[in-house]
Amino acid sequence: MSARGAELADRLAAVRARIEDARVAAGRDDTPTLVVVTKFFPGSDVDLLTGLGVTDIGESRDQEAAEKVAGLADREALTVHFIGQVQTNKAGSVARYADVVHSLDRAKLARALDRGAERAGRTLDVLLQVGLDTTGERGGVAPEDLASLADTVAGLEHLRLRGVMAVAPREGAPRPAFTRLRALAEGLRAEHPEATWVSAGMSADLEDAVAEGATHLRVGSAILGTRESHR
Repeated sequence: MSARGAELADRLAAVRARIEDARVAAGRDDTPTLVVVTKFFPGSDVDLLTGLGVTDIGESRDQEAAEKVAGLADREALTVHFIGQVQTNKAGSVARYADVVHSLDRAKLARALDRGAERAGRTLDVLLQVGLDTTGERGGVAPEDLASLADTVAGLEHLRLRGVMAVAPREGAPRPAFTRLRALAEGLRAEHPEATWVSAGMSADLEDAVAEGATHLRVGSAILGTRESHR
């Protein structure tokens, strides 16, 4: 195994151990899906991670992701999650290669993704990004508008509503934000029973997310290191 492969294996094992410890502490029987955030890192790292059993990767820049995904050695073994903000004019491109979009936050984008998926002959799994801070810095639909957006998405033929996503606010502890997201997710499921996914938690706060029921964790730097260290 290469030095980079060994480094990734060690970091991945450490993160998986953290997730397992958090799962046990929370009394959960299920294990959240680990989405390894590979943005800014080369396709060669993704290929190494695939060999280590990673099944889900996360990208957030359309041009970079489109080129990277096209060149992967074993694309069919991976679920590609687009986790960044999507410009409406990039929706058609994202719909061609992403399997899941985590950051759907407005009706106009939903319709653009639906059109893109139709042209590509695909159905996209989507999560509704909820804004949990007061500044709007992290993006997302306002909690009071979540139900309306969900109804819009549910009515589109080429999108499959899977649940919600959020990023904890920069200020304050993450746990209260994830508690609020859990309540919003439960409210969404009451109207859309198939929307069972909750995408929350990153390298620094995954334990809090697991405790509050996250089904998908988006972890980058804890596994890949910092972008600057691998330039």
